[in-house]
Amino acid sequence: MIYRFKKENAARKPGTVSVGEAIGKMLEMYRLNAKFDETSVKVHWEKLVGPEIASRTSAIYVKEKVLFLQLTSAPLTQELVLAKKKLIESLNRAFGYEIITDIVFI
Repeated sequence: MIYRFKKENAARKPGTVSVGEAIGKMLEMYRLNAKFDETSVKVHWEKLVGPEIASRTSAIYVKEKVLFLQLTSAPLTQELVLAKKKLIESLNRAFGYEIITDIVFI
């Protein structure tokens, strides 16, 4: 038996959702969005800010859309305090939605 591709069989059936939508609904249903966002920021931190800043970051966590950073360099901390608004905008732009509303340096 030879399989023949039929376009009408490949079309999405009514009521079905994409995998991305299904995962989004699951995260929302189990209230895991905040934890997922925190993990995403941690995983992508070096890519978002560069290796120089990432290598001087000793602790990072997110709680209620507030990013808490502990840095090992005082001059770098001062630079980031001055550029806090730009850093927040950059992080939110990278994720495509408001993931961070404030940054606290500890």
